[in-house]
Amino acid sequence: MKASADAQAAARTPSQARVPDFFIVGHHKCGTTALYEMLRSHPQIYMSDVKEPWFFARDLGVRFQPSSPLPETLEEYLSLFAAARPEQRVGEATPSYLVSRTAAASIADLQPDARIIAILREPASFLRSLHLQSVRNHAETETDLRKAIALEGVRRQGKAIPRDAIRPQELLYSEHVSYVEQLRRYHAVFPPEQVLVLIYEDFRADNDATVRQVLRFLEVDDTSPIEATEANPTVRVRSLRLYELVRSLYLGRGPVARVAKTGIKALTPRRLRLQALQTTRERVLYSSPPAPDEELMLELRRRFKGEVVALSEYLDRDLVTLWGYDGVA
Repeated sequence: MKASADAQAAARTPSQARVPDFFIVGHHKCGTTALYEMLRSHPQIYMSDVKEPWFFARDLGVRFQPSSPLPETLEEYLSLFAAARPEQRVGEATPSYLVSRTAAASIADLQPDARIIAILREPASFLRSLHLQSVRNHAETETDLRKAIALEGVRRQGKAIPRDAIRPQELLYSEHVSYVEQLRRYHAVFPPEQVLVLIYEDFRADNDATVRQVLRFLEVDDTSPIEATEANPTVRVRSLRLYELVRSLYLGRGPVARVAKTGIKALTPRRLRLQALQTTRERVLYSSPPAPDEELMLELRRRFKGEVVALSEYLDRDLVTLWGYDGVA
């Protein structure tokens, strides 16, 4: 295999630079944030403060922002792990590495001994949660999941992309559910003992046991106390118009918003501004998600049943029954 530019650069990196020992590669809305938080509290593990460095997923076309903490060079990337102690396992968590078509090979080029952790979730509930999160993150402006999925065709042509979607390919929802293809990319460059595939429903059912399984996989002490961390809650944006108004004020978009933001910053301490923003988000902008559209959920299960069957065979585990696809015709 021809070495990538990153791997070639790694050869010129000082020998004392730390390269990650393990990667949480995804998916989004499958407990990756909770797992990241629980692992980083372990004394034998060091995880980058930047939870999602995105360094190996350049094929997804991430739009770098001027104030972005994301590393653009290998040197910047490796600096994320400089504070790790020699005896610690070093890791990072970028859920989009599972969707990326190039991340697996790039990671293997840089760290062939890496341990890989993937988390998969029942497809219909996964896409619904991913869509709600995309709306909350102002990456998605279409609040109806059915219509958002219908936009995939034009979005592949670079059209109908929301202004704030810094990772447009994440809006191609159905492409996230190619579980077998995604896992094969990692199994093609890593031996099976270096790849751990978790099921989100297992994680939700027994948080503690799943994390201890991960600790054993990473060959660190699995008897340390574990403080459970809730996964990012799935919420609904109450009103996109109100949401955009608050966001424009926060970002200072437009002359009126810039003047208002300047005045607020001058008169209000930063701590109080952050508290007010959090309160506004929780009480005004967000609400509990609506009940799922059962007709659409059934359509999605029918659409992805073949993928679930294939994944069950690939992992040698009956996910068809676990995920309730045995009754889907």
